[in-house]
Amino acid sequence: MQQLLLSQYDSIRSARHALFSYCKRFDNSDLFKNVEAFNNNIAHLLTHVANSYLHWMIFFDQQIPEVYFNKVDVAGMEDIENMYKQVDTAVYNFIEKYKGDYEQSFTKNKSRINIPITTTPLALFTHVITHEFHHKGQILTMSRLLGYTPVDTDVIRY
Repeated sequence: MQQLLLSQYDSIRSARHALFSYCKRFDNSDLFKNVEAFNNNIAHLLTHVANSYLHWMIFFDQQIPEVYFNKVDVAGMEDIENMYKQVDTAVYNFIEKYKGDYEQSFTKNKSRINIPITTTPLALFTHVITHEFHHKGQILTMSRLLGYTPVDTDVIRY
């Protein structure tokens, strides 16, 4: 199963690369332009997704204090790409940590609200990748509203 998850994450990284290549074509100010329909901007959503990976793969899993990427520290796509290098490391470490036991349930406290959550490593992995694709769809729609023509950023592209 470890090889399957690694292969799946490589496909996700490839799709992410397609999104980042597309975003690099934008005027940098458009990354930070608030899109009223979403009450958000592209850079903030990309930061949110990176922080979600950290939250579930590190902070929740290891029950350690949270130190998130700060959206005000992001100046452009280079900063975003550097965040995702750290995300990749967190995901690879998570996959390695649970190799051979991705479906074993465990219960840990969710920080801030301090309630127990019972889940599995496979469910956490699935959660963060589907969360990323959910927001990627929003980002592509935001880009269209900013006047760009979205490109294919699916896992299977043609």
